[in-house]
Amino acid sequence: MSWLVLVVSGVLEAVWATALDRSRGFTRLVPTVVFVTALIASMAGLAYAMRRLPVGTSYAVWVGIGGVLTAVYAMATGNESVSAWKILFLTMIVGGVVGLKFVH
Repeated sequence: MSWLVLVVSGVLEAVWATALDRSRGFTRLVPTVVFVTALIASMAGLAYAMRRLPVGTSYAVWVGIGGVLTAVYAMATGNESVSAWKILFLTMIVGGVVGLKFVH
């Protein structure tokens, strides 16, 4: 259960990171509300997962999932350029996250 919560929390990290960008410095209400809500839920899920999983593993998985999804979303929406190198390195991060699951 801790791994599932951790993965969902990583997804929520991507949500709050994207909402933070869209809030334009907290000047837009809806993205700001999404940011705060997703941030609280993401942190709560991370804290829950850390009750059973090591801090280093939990944090690395959480950041990895959030970072990759944020970058992929930015590339998919045209806010960030796409390149073979970026895809390769993002794939390496995903590989690292999966690897942490198996060595835990």
